[in-house]
Amino acid sequence: MSYGIPSAEPSADIPVCPRHPDRPSYVRCQRCGRPACPECQRAAAVGFQCVDCVNEQKRTTPTYRSPYGGALAVGRPLVTYVIIGLCVLVYILQWIAPGNAVFQNFAFANIFADTQPWRMLTAAFLHSQGFLLHIVLNMYTLWIFGQALEPLLGRVRFLALYLISAIGGSVGYLVMTPMLPPVAVVGASGAIFGLFGAMLVVQRHRGGETKQLWVLIAINGAIGFFVPSIAWQAHLGGLITGGLAAAALAYAPRGKNQALLQTGGLVLVAGLLAVATWFRVTAG
Repeated sequence: MSYGIPSAEPSADIPVCPRHPDRPSYVRCQRCGRPACPECQRAAAVGFQCVDCVNEQKRTTPTYRSPYGGALAVGRPLVTYVIIGLCVLVYILQWIAPGNAVFQNFAFANIFADTQPWRMLTAAFLHSQGFLLHIVLNMYTLWIFGQALEPLLGRVRFLALYLISAIGGSVGYLVMTPMLPPVAVVGASGAIFGLFGAMLVVQRHRGGETKQLWVLIAINGAIGFFVPSIAWQAHLGGLITGGLAAAALAYAPRGKNQALLQTGGLVLVAGLLAVATWFRVTAG
């Protein structure tokens, strides 16, 4: 007596997944009706859709953008949260790294402007270890303004604005303080003041009220003149840089060239910072 060996191929009467013909698939896509195996199923509002229909829908669905050209950032302000997380992580590393290595290698001082210019940015992720409120107040302010600006500008533009403002704070300190003796500065305050300047420009562009912003800027700016350990020069540099960067984003004409003009404006602001740094370093 001979026994038949079961075939590995599905019967012709059994529906199979078009992408994986060797797999029986009894669940059908709610959009096209084709069978889809578990690997090719994607949860939909009702039932499942196949991966091909999901990809096609992504290609044909228009991307909704904010008035400033950025892809509409719905949900949580992810860039803001990531920046806060990085600052907190670096602050922890400042405490646990041996020999104060994080501060020594990433804090900014004027003497590093020509040899280690990246410190102009990295210093914005460090904070004073002797004053806990330094990081607490900066991160709280970033959280407040990030929730307002990131959805308006879009994540990429918001990140660019923040980073350029951080560098602008360091350049402001470089330009307005002596090269010697070397004094190290750390903190996100320059970038935070950049958000102040950006919010001011955006509010004016939208026709919103700006009086409270002016009061907030005045109060925070005045503190820098009365507390010796606060670098008001970095605040001013960040404020001006953030305002210029926001103007490049807000006042670029809407249309197909908006992103190109915005990018050019941000590059111009970054170029001005580079020129100011070069003049200061060469002047000595």
